[in-house]
Amino acid sequence: MISDYLQRGVAAGLTAGLAYALYMVTVGNPLTDYIHDAGHSHDDGGHGHDDGGHGHEHAAEAHEHAGHAVSETTTAIVSAGSGVLWGIFLGGVFAVALYVFEPALPGVGDVKAYVLAGAGFFSASVMPWLVLPPAAPGAENIYGIETRLAIYLGLVVAGAVVSALAIAVYNRASRRHVGLGVLAGAVPVVAAVVAIPVLSPTVVSHPGLDAELVSTYQALAALSQAALWLLIAGVFCRLEGRFGGEPARQRDDAVAT
Repeated sequence: MISDYLQRGVAAGLTAGLAYALYMVTVGNPLTDYIHDAGHSHDDGGHGHDDGGHGHEHAAEAHEHAGHAVSETTTAIVSAGSGVLWGIFLGGVFAVALYVFEPALPGVGDVKAYVLAGAGFFSASVMPWLVLPPAAPGAENIYGIETRLAIYLGLVVAGAVVSALAIAVYNRASRRHVGLGVLAGAVPVVAAVVAIPVLSPTVVSHPGLDAELVSTYQALAALSQAALWLLIAGVFCRLEGRFGGEPARQRDDAVAT
């Protein structure tokens, strides 16, 4: 029943969230700090060297390093906690969506969960990032936070519509041949990915930062979110039947009957 799905979803989201939190602490946050320092390194020139007052300078540096360490610890705690909560939220949404839409998803057994995870990643990450890519430190936005949030939510809805259309087209075309279904289902997705960046203005820019560094930052952000969805689906499938609910395959058979 739906309670079984929701429990599995929360457990899967917690697992994925912990993994994502570990990534943020060990990779994401250090990379962000590195990009932040790289963006300010151009402003460090022109320092004069004065032989006097070194004691005061060393004391100030020690105080600055101590404050930086506290700041890093706080950032790590906040980002780790946010990562866990984000994973739990996605796991819950994933579970409810799978329970509701499972009969309409292509594939059998666990394949349905992975198809939904792909649709979730496309809707929640890929579509919004076509207009609002992950912003590295020092990014400049032409719109305020409220406008960007509205654009993001609108693109999430658009991504869900495109995903649903792709699945519907696949289901229809795959009756003739699976390969034809894959090609037909890919058409709405490819069309959206190609058209939206061309039609939308440049909302986020990174002046003063190396383009390759920004691309690396954005690629890692995309890969981490893809891994999050994949892990949610994988753990969810592994937990099938662990909460006393009806296995998904039996539910599929019942629906088909």
